[in-house]
Amino acid sequence: MSSAAAAVRGRRAPLMALALVALFAGLWGGLVRLGLLAPGTFAAAADQHGPLMALGFLGTLVSLERAVALSRPWVYAAPLAAGVGALLSLTHAPAALGPALVSFGGVVLLGGYLALQRRQPSAHNATMALGALSWCAAGIDWLSGADTSAFAPLLAGFLVLTIVGERLELTRAVHRSQRVRSLLLLAVAVFCMGLGVSLAWEGLGTRIAGAGLVAEALWLARYDIATRTVRIAGITRYMASALLVGYGWLICAGVLWLTDPSFRDGPAYDAELHAVFLGFVMSMLFAHALVIVPAVLRLQLPYHKGFYAQLALLHVSLASRLIGGDLLGSRAAWRWGGAGNVAAILIFLAMTAIGVASGRRRAP
Repeated sequence: MSSAAAAVRGRRAPLMALALVALFAGLWGGLVRLGLLAPGTFAAAADQHGPLMALGFLGTLVSLERAVALSRPWVYAAPLAAGVGALLSLTHAPAALGPALVSFGGVVLLGGYLALQRRQPSAHNATMALGALSWCAAGIDWLSGADTSAFAPLLAGFLVLTIVGERLELTRAVHRSQRVRSLLLLAVAVFCMGLGVSLAWEGLGTRIAGAGLVAEALWLARYDIATRTVRIAGITRYMASALLVGYGWLICAGVLWLTDPSFRDGPAYDAELHAVFLGFVMSMLFAHALVIVPAVLRLQLPYHKGFYAQLALLHVSLASRLIGGDLLGSRAAWRWGGAGNVAAILIFLAMTAIGVASGRRRAP
């Protein structure tokens, strides 16, 4: 069994490494955008910060996890293309090559969902397929040379729909009624309609998508399995706590999309994006790493109470950035809140690595 697990790790670890390269480049670019680092030779990391984080890092990670779950070898082309494409976008390769590969990764992932949907139709799989379609649309915009602000809602759509689809799948364990599940599907439909409308009428579409975000988040905060598992001590409570706080940030993001639907550089734009990508998505990642690492790399990742520290730092620093910085106009709060966001992610990586090393020492 150990040799088989080692062989699996040998095939999957390089793909995880590509995701981490995109993450480090995206974090570097974020620090440059915060004015805490000089651009230097990595100016491209600042220019491509959004696509690197959403598609390079999270796209590679999500598609790798989905390839494992879908059990189709050809789906592994998705994380490979996304990871290599993100890496090429930082080099002197032809400008279109990196975005083209990343877009191809989205197409492969979408194909995997569609193949599964034909065999086993389900609402949760269809929702995640819509997320992959949003990735494809964002990739095409990136490939065409559009500014990141033009396809930022699509980047959010990819991640939100993927996570919502996964949470919908888990509701089968608590036997929610068809009426309750239909409420979430209605929220998903509103969100997707808003993304579609925003392609032609940005303001109207973003407001509709914002209403969908609020509805999705309220449903998750009321009916998700985390509302029950938060009562169970240990790793289960930690994961549920991270999920529930993330749903709170998703509500905030939806309200921001409703009230200021113009995605342009500025405080509102910063808050609209990072409430989703940091408050919601990163909180989901912090929660699910304890499941993803063992499933993908066949490595133990023991739970430790210290994981609450990284989670607390993420949300406290994000509140400083969005409230003190974007809302109240404090440049220092915005800048150091952003630095705290980066620190929380780096601590999360360090604690994950330490946990894996500890798990390997304990293994027979």
